[in-house]
Amino acid sequence: YFIRFSCVHYKKNHMTWINYISLFQESPIRTEKTLSLISLIRDGGLGGQIIIGLLFLLLIIAIYIYFERWFAIRAASKIDKNFMEQIKLYVGQGKIEAAQALCLKEDLPVARLIGKGISRIGRPLEDINTTIENAGRLEVYKLEKNVSVLATIAGAAPMIGFLGTVIGMILSIFEISNAGGNIDMKLLSDGLYTAMTTTVAGLIVGIVGYITYNHLVVKTNKVVYQMEATSFAFLDLLNEPAV
Repeated sequence: YFIRFSCVHYKKNHMTWINYISLFQESPIRTEKTLSLISLIRDGGLGGQIIIGLLFLLLIIAIYIYFERWFAIRAASKIDKNFMEQIKLYVGQGKIEAAQALCLKEDLPVARLIGKGISRIGRPLEDINTTIENAGRLEVYKLEKNVSVLATIAGAAPMIGFLGTVIGMILSIFEISNAGGNIDMKLLSDGLYTAMTTTVAGLIVGIVGYITYNHLVVKTNKVVYQMEATSFAFLDLLNEPAV
């Protein structure tokens, strides 16, 4: 009985020490997987990388067109506040050549419109008006150069992203069919990465294209309004002697 009691006591003490030791043992370190843009693109497979590359190219084109047109439209809207006053003075004094020289010096859409009108002075007013309207259409076309490309990018980029989504889902379904009854998320990850990354990239490029396009349209409309107001002022000037 004494021997049995000693063995039981020894086992209890031994298990107690084991429990104490297990409490102070370091828990295993859990490694968390970080989300990286480069790793997402790399894990998306060849199809996803091609679509991402195409969307990145569209983004570069959209940014280039936006800033190129923004600087051009901004420069076109800057005109001397005394420009029309000087034109009125020269035309009133019969200094047509001086008025044309002033228009050439400014070299802006508004000045080119007035220059076209001045070159037709002496002809019927309807002829002058038609000349200014035709010149105005040409100037608006120059201002809107390549702006329509932004509208195309804004509409096409999300569709290209959705194409990547479809490709990713096809890859996932293909992996499921090959796996049989053993479905592993690792097998589906490439297709899911392709689907998600291309969708996000397409939406980002589409949003950038949409915002930049509308901003340029607003800026262009302001310049067009400025040209129309200046043209009306010039035609009123030509009507003054007949009053």
